[in-house]
Amino acid sequence: MYKPIFHYTDRIVNHLTFIAEAKPIIINAPLIPNWEVSLRKAAFLNSAHSSTAIEGNPLTFEDVTALAEGHEIMVKRQDRQEVLNYFESLDKIPYFASKVPFTVEDLLKVHKIITKNILEDNEDEGIFRNRQVVVGNPVTREVIFRPPETVEVPELIKTFLEWLNSPETENLNPIIVSGLTHYELVRIHPFIDGNGRTARIMAMAVLYKRGYDLKRFYALDNYYNMDRSSYYAALKTVNPDSLDQTLWLEYFTKGVAVSIKSVKDKVLGLSKDVKFLEKKGQIPLNDRQMKIVEKIIENGKIANKDVREMFNLSHSTAFDELQKLLELEVVEIKGKGRSTHYVLIT
Repeated sequence: MYKPIFHYTDRIVNHLTFIAEAKPIIINAPLIPNWEVSLRKAAFLNSAHSSTAIEGNPLTFEDVTALAEGHEIMVKRQDRQEVLNYFESLDKIPYFASKVPFTVEDLLKVHKIITKNILEDNEDEGIFRNRQVVVGNPVTREVIFRPPETVEVPELIKTFLEWLNSPETENLNPIIVSGLTHYELVRIHPFIDGNGRTARIMAMAVLYKRGYDLKRFYALDNYYNMDRSSYYAALKTVNPDSLDQTLWLEYFTKGVAVSIKSVKDKVLGLSKDVKFLEKKGQIPLNDRQMKIVEKIIENGKIANKDVREMFNLSHSTAFDELQKLLELEVVEIKGKGRSTHYVLIT
């Protein structure tokens, strides 16, 4: 069976401690349902854009957003399809996380979704590679490392999945299991193409299965894409002879910590001392009203003029939106005349 090699360092422990402390804050934060939808959508779009960008896809975040909304955009068919495939793989994370045990066939399905209609040869979709390849940086074309021989791939995947499905992993921190999964799939490089995307989807599936991203607010791919050279450098820290993954796990756990901190800061900002959240689920705020509340949280107050400028509205329409928030007991009026403004009821 596959046996991971690593040791806990102060950095890893500190990252894991921060993550463990932030997790319940995010899960238990009082958020109205529409805010949860907004956070999930942002994570979904950022993950799709970042993970495909790492592999050299040129689509901008705006392009990716347009595709998610069903719009037609003028881009290369393959670039478009690659993003759409990643959307589908993100959608299916809960499904793959539910597979017990997770089999070789399940892994092949993940790959087939990710590579559908984008490989030079469609027969390479959802099957292990049948020829030798090298792992390289798509931007610099630098060879990062040479993966195991093609004939070794089936057995390496088999033994890795035996470990992933074993009781041993239940005794390991889920973040560690996710990081080991990410690296080992990149190291084995079982497919002709799509290995990085498959590894990142699998890492997220591990987190989901173990209760670390049930609300799906995290966009781990963002961390890798912010500094791709550091991502590739971290992958190269694993000695090909010893396969000690300690330095890689320092990088990976930091990435999760950075991602979860971003989410924690957001949900704390949205839920801090806001009385109306006690009536969670009963506040029918529309998108415009949600943005007004977010702006008040950010600035402490808002005026009719601010609402008009935010949405290019008339004075009366902006007044109607603020009046609705007053009726819902979300905001209250402060000041008089030109100094009139609105604050959240706390």
